[in-house]
Amino acid sequence: MSLRRNALLLILLAAAIAVVSYWNARAGLAGLWALPAALLLLGLAYESWAVARSGLSIDCEMPESLFLGRDASVRFVGRHGLRHRVDVEFAPSAPDSFEIDGDVVPLRLPPAAAAAVDRRINPSRLGAYSWPPIKARVAGPFALAWWPKQLPCRRAVRVLPDLFRSSDEVKGLAASGVKSGNEIGAGAEVLRLRDYRAGDPPRVIDWKATARAGRMISREFTQDHRLEIVIVVDAGRASALRAGSLDRFGHYVNVAARLAQHAALQDDLVGLVVYADRPLAALAPARGAQAVARLRAVLAAARVERTESNPLYAATRVRSLVRHRALIVMLTDVDDATVASQLVQAVRLLLPKHLPFIAGLSSAAAEAMATAPSRHWLDPYRTLAAQEYCAGLERKVRALNALGAPALVARPEQIEPAVFAAYEQFRRRRRA
Repeated sequence: MSLRRNALLLILLAAAIAVVSYWNARAGLAGLWALPAALLLLGLAYESWAVARSGLSIDCEMPESLFLGRDASVRFVGRHGLRHRVDVEFAPSAPDSFEIDGDVVPLRLPPAAAAAVDRRINPSRLGAYSWPPIKARVAGPFALAWWPKQLPCRRAVRVLPDLFRSSDEVKGLAASGVKSGNEIGAGAEVLRLRDYRAGDPPRVIDWKATARAGRMISREFTQDHRLEIVIVVDAGRASALRAGSLDRFGHYVNVAARLAQHAALQDDLVGLVVYADRPLAALAPARGAQAVARLRAVLAAARVERTESNPLYAATRVRSLVRHRALIVMLTDVDDATVASQLVQAVRLLLPKHLPFIAGLSSAAAEAMATAPSRHWLDPYRTLAAQEYCAGLERKVRALNALGAPALVARPEQIEPAVFAAYEQFRRRRRA
């Protein structure tokens, strides 16, 4: 409880009467100070009783599922059961992994009606959460005191990997579409038979038709546009490092979910491997919305492990999942020194049968520090350390590219367009 202005005025009045009666006994004020004191005590007792029976509640209205890293709106709705207006102040609350403006909000609740206030929230971790109690204080009807209350908010919410919200958003990331049409290749379906043309490879010649026709006959195939993709997500210790509004693992999960959604729309097969010091989860490549739903469910249940990552074990698991040539998108921490050598071994294990592509996150703070002007005597040393970090990262990327595995590091806001661009390039030349 904290006293308000009316209570302080009554206390001041009682003190003033007591002082006057003490210094001037003839004024007939002796004991009169007890009247405002009694009014104060009676008023506080009534307010306590009224607040206890007010039936005050503050409910949270929001969707049952939120998307990782995407802003959402939550509405705090206050109600009470008294016949007069009630003034409330409360601090909007959220689970620990949610960003929310927690400034104290005044709320005036009319009788027999509700009042609401909206706040923006941004979840930064996957999982299921129960909403924490809301800390509030209620003004008594005589404005004598604020009465603290902790109001339960019986709301559960689940944070899922992000998806595309519209087709325009997909087109923005994948501006160049995949060409369609009939091409000569080694697809699974024969389009037609035709006369042999100079330069046709021996594998396309139909020898039975040639024998029947008495001339060289070639088979023309439809080009199989389907591609097998396995998305490999690093859930090791380094993935818990913060990178903008999310940790690295959060960015990897969103990129994986959205890439799977886009690939399914292209009728490609999508699989998943989540790993740390060992494979944690694996899904064989599958097609369609059902495959995307399974992949999102596995990603939503995944958590960062407190162990070092070992991409070599992940590559071994990938080889057991896919038998045909596939695009392997590895979302991992390229800058982790302990992982770098194992990543090279993993790439060598996947090549040449598969097409590995490695994408990692760079440090915006290190990049800014590498070019920042010196204002302190320690700044040159910090700049040199940041420059060495950035140069080492570039060397690791070049080493992976030299092995035949395209690799890149990008800032959080750039990694998704970069991965989608690489995916489209792989689709165009997947049979090269």
